[in-house]
Amino acid sequence: MSQPVRILVVGCGHMGISHAKAYHAMEGFEIVGVVSRGETSRRKLLDTLGADYPQFSNYEEALAETKPDAVSINTYPDTHADFTKKAFAAGCHVFLEKPIAETVEEAQAIVDAAKAANRKLVIGYILRVHPTWARFIEVANDLGRPLVMRMNLNQQSSGEMWHTHRQLMNSMSPIVDCGVHYVDVMCQMTRSKPIRVSAIGARLTDDLVEGMYNYGQLQVTFEDGSVGWYEAGWGPMMSETAFFVKDVVGPKGCVSIAGVKEGETESDDIDSHSKAASLKLHHAELDENDQFKKPDEIIDCADEPDHDGLCAREQEVFLNAITNDVDLSDHMEDAVNSLRIVLAADEAFKSGKTIEL
Repeated sequence: MSQPVRILVVGCGHMGISHAKAYHAMEGFEIVGVVSRGETSRRKLLDTLGADYPQFSNYEEALAETKPDAVSINTYPDTHADFTKKAFAAGCHVFLEKPIAETVEEAQAIVDAAKAANRKLVIGYILRVHPTWARFIEVANDLGRPLVMRMNLNQQSSGEMWHTHRQLMNSMSPIVDCGVHYVDVMCQMTRSKPIRVSAIGARLTDDLVEGMYNYGQLQVTFEDGSVGWYEAGWGPMMSETAFFVKDVVGPKGCVSIAGVKEGETESDDIDSHSKAASLKLHHAELDENDQFKKPDEIIDCADEPDHDGLCAREQEVFLNAITNDVDLSDHMEDAVNSLRIVLAADEAFKSGKTIEL
């Protein structure tokens, strides 16, 4: 058996812990250290793993001392460009949590650095490894064109999660941070070029940096006539009614992710981000009496992976890319493209104008 990939885990929050669980359990990885500015978060990660890996508060020192083969970057987006470029300069492969960067220019620079260093870059688009979401996209592709795609993920947050949301909003709004996932899904569903973006938004609290807003909705139009919207709001004031909508309509019918019910699932539960208890497929075809020819279908997804299971799948993709020299050009290009769209939505809200792509 070949030697395991020696990996440095940077960031010990929700995502850092989930990815560290995968590295700890997989024979193909060996954790060489964990990095976080706060000792409490490092200790929490290590206690969760039941291990005692070397701890660091400084990323550059950890990189120099551990000399890893790969780095897992699970920090806030304002560090992504700097940390990733330093990892490539040190000859490391990189797993990078989404969004890839704060600007399109930074995102492209990261991709260019990966190519120049001939290192692998996998971005944490967790829905891409989710079997139910893959089926959701597959079914949507059979509904004809154009598509109407409606998606949201509003999160009523307090305590530690509200602190995390405020930290994220120091640099980007909810429709940017979470929107990259769902815009990426829309692009896979339409397989068409996005041509314009508009957006609305509201600042529902003064507990944010100047100019930031904690509720927004983007609208994107595609070249084939398809349209999609994505809505996201964070904070203690957000409603938990209809916080999870994932619905696609086409000429032949519609498909929805069903089974996530208000009152049974907390909107700030990290598993709710990707949960998909079942798919409901509706057929639009009518008979000679204008009655539906086929009944609705329920596609059971009860055995779907949980959040940690999905993170493990992401790390299997990362390990395979490293060991088998997988070409990730399309993956990286898609990450830059989805960021371009959500940042255009952010600009649309701030300017009050529709942005042509």
